[in-house]
Amino acid sequence: MTPITGQEHWTTKKTADGDVKLFLWEKYVGAPEDQAGKPVMLWVHGSSMASQPTFDLTVPGRPDSSVMDWFAERGFVCWCVDMEGYGRSDKTRDIYCDIANGAADLEAATDYIYATRGVRSFLTYGISSGALRAALFAQNHPERVSRLALDAFVWTGEGAPTLEQRRKKLPEFIANKRRPIDRAFVRSIFSRDHADCADANTVEAFADAILALDDSMPNGTYIDMCSRLPVVDPLKITVPTVVLRGQFDGIAGFDDLLSFFKHLPHPDKQFTVLNGISHASFQQKNYKMVYQILHAYFTQPAPAYTDYGH
Repeated sequence: MTPITGQEHWTTKKTADGDVKLFLWEKYVGAPEDQAGKPVMLWVHGSSMASQPTFDLTVPGRPDSSVMDWFAERGFVCWCVDMEGYGRSDKTRDIYCDIANGAADLEAATDYIYATRGVRSFLTYGISSGALRAALFAQNHPERVSRLALDAFVWTGEGAPTLEQRRKKLPEFIANKRRPIDRAFVRSIFSRDHADCADANTVEAFADAILALDDSMPNGTYIDMCSRLPVVDPLKITVPTVVLRGQFDGIAGFDDLLSFFKHLPHPDKQFTVLNGISHASFQQKNYKMVYQILHAYFTQPAPAYTDYGH
């Protein structure tokens, strides 16, 4: 098998406070000059972990734990980016790092990828608050998103017991720009909804990878999800979209997502319930099922006939 290459990149986001450094990670198979023309994926992480632990995880005895590797082996070029305040990106500004700030990070990241690789449009996946960032990015820049996948998404927050519990700490989140995290917190991501959905070795490897980069996380996405929803308008998301909802997810309310889905204007849309999955789908026992669903949607042939926009 041809080895997979991982390459780090850095770019800057212009802000009123000065330049912010953002870390990007690229993976592909083959020589750099052979990547032109391949489909390009952009992976967007959530509220409580950076990008590489989420999308490029290694778990001994668990093959294909890196979704970036799995797609790279199937002919894709994969990119992820640490949002400002996370992982290897800058954490110096005294800000909350909310959903809108993350969408701006994606704008800066795709500016860089276009400048260095000539890529204009991306197969874009976001999970949890990363799905909100990705959706807002698609709303702001539909020309940069060829197909959109929203996993563990939330629209208005209706029917989300995890958010109901989280709102009790809203004054604490508002009072502090960041919140500490530890191994017990990472474990709680998996135990709060349905503990049997993930195995202990994967949870511990995930915690190792997260805590190697961060001991605290920005509070902006928590504040948005607890008090400012909705932050995106489905009528303004005009790209093909698949919505994925874990069977046991305590954040992605089923009826809330169905209402969002009904309002999406593009006829090329799908709604999928992920059997036996709670919130962090790539770290669950049924992770390969999610890979297959995404692969099918991202390789779907163009329609021979469409009347969209008539």
